[in-house]
Amino acid sequence: QVQLQESGPGLMKPSQTLSLTCTVSGGSITTDANYWSWIRQPPGKGLEWMGAISYSGRTYYSPSLKSRTSISRDTSKNQFTLQLISVTPEDTGVYYCAREQLPLGGTNWYDYNQRGQGTQVTVSA
Repeated sequence: QVQLQESGPGLMKPSQTLSLTCTVSGGSITTDANYWSWIRQPPGKGLEWMGAISYSGRTYYSPSLKSRTSISRDTSKNQFTLQLISVTPEDTGVYYCAREQLPLGGTNWYDYNQRGQGTQVTVSA
């Protein structure tokens, strides 16, 4: 059974760069047809798909976040990482990593095979 766990700072200041890591266990991030995604949920709002990295290392980004987002991976550690630059209070929310398959960009949890428990990120001066 694949399990995912997010890690990273909970409190950020505006203009900083957010870096979150997802550690995957129970399966390899290089397994065919799997896509490893980042999703966030602002307070009181629905899910927002941010982007994904494929089993082969190809990256995909939400058009609205593409200029500020970078997703990478470390196959030796079975981890993938999200970087979000120039954060603002509007980036506050719970951030999740998840496994999904095509098509990408789901906005409901049933679109995802597994997800982590989520990590709260708060951006405040």
